[in-house]
Amino acid sequence: MDFAFDARTEELRGELLAFMDEHVYPAEAVAEEQRAALASPWDTPPVVEELKAEARRRGLWNLFLTNQHGLPGEEYGAGLTNLRYAPLAEITGRSPQLAPTALNCAAPDTGNMELLAQFGTEEQRKRWLEPLLAGDIRSAFAMTEPEVASSDATNIGTRIERDGADYVVTGRKWYISGAMSPACEIFIVMGKTDPEGADPRRQQSMILVPRDTPGLTVRRAMRVYGYEDHYHGGHAEVVLDGVRVPATHLIGEEGGGFAIAQARLGPGRIHHCMRLIGMAERAIELMCRRAVSRTAFGKPLGQQGVVQEWIADSRVAVEQLRLLVLKTAWLMDTVGNRGAHTEIQAIKIATPRTVAGILDKAVQLHGAGGVSQDFPLAELWAAARTLRLADGPDEVHQRSLARRELRRYA
Repeated sequence: MDFAFDARTEELRGELLAFMDEHVYPAEAVAEEQRAALASPWDTPPVVEELKAEARRRGLWNLFLTNQHGLPGEEYGAGLTNLRYAPLAEITGRSPQLAPTALNCAAPDTGNMELLAQFGTEEQRKRWLEPLLAGDIRSAFAMTEPEVASSDATNIGTRIERDGADYVVTGRKWYISGAMSPACEIFIVMGKTDPEGADPRRQQSMILVPRDTPGLTVRRAMRVYGYEDHYHGGHAEVVLDGVRVPATHLIGEEGGGFAIAQARLGPGRIHHCMRLIGMAERAIELMCRRAVSRTAFGKPLGQQGVVQEWIADSRVAVEQLRLLVLKTAWLMDTVGNRGAHTEIQAIKIATPRTVAGILDKAVQLHGAGGVSQDFPLAELWAAARTLRLADGPDEVHQRSLARRELRRYA
């Protein structure tokens, strides 16, 4: 990457590249060996805690927290802008299972921390945000439901009903990221406080539900293309059966859940895209290494025309995506998330789709090895393909983006 950033960002970038080479990449195989020996697959391998300690020692901690969150950078993170965070997030995408967690920059905790920083009360920040910023606990964001098309958030069926000084939460959620981790201590749950309200976007609210609250049951782990994503706490089906929490656990105001969700999802979408570019870069690196080390039909794979096309097309696609992501990050910094709405949707449509295609080529080039556990490609492909659904499916973003374009001609 040849873009010139400010001196502080370049310093962090150099430190992060060294951290990846010296600690993260060597830890990938170690983490797998350690996890196989754990009592529970959801326990954290010791090497992950070692990575976190080393990252914090190097000042590579909470890099995702931008100046927009109103938290002092020197206390909680680097105080970067979205644009300055982009090249760092890209690097972590080269090892998405370990690097984001090591830097305390992994979803869903990042989005939950941003949400609490922007909308939480002082009490909520003290109780939940500070331990999350310190990396002492994990969290989950409970929005998606199996009974409804959750791509339309107004469909959500979970109920949050006021009862005196409490709220009572009843519903069923699934693919709740982070919920399988023993370190997950808090759920941010989206449900309806006013299901019959005239404005469908004012029916929803968000509330904090501690994991040990009676009535909250983590029923099972949900697999994603056969993977369980142990390092990020997995994805779970969660049942809330008459869960009672104090009214002070409400985030923001009643009816503000939809707007809070949109504020949370915008940065989450661009963070995913930043990391996806790093995943694509690793795929290209693996393709090139394979191409120069393997021979087929009398010459190296790298001299086969189709392989050269794959590598060239992949390089062009990554450079295009990076420019669009950087433009989006710049717009978020200068005109806000609302002003960058079109670009956020554009990168969310283009990046997972394109990167999944690059990974597919890399899998093909590796043959049987590409679909095996001996290379990271199959798991990277599953992650990229899943992101065409997560944080809003492609079709929802395409619908909204097309409407915005068409309004210019109406």
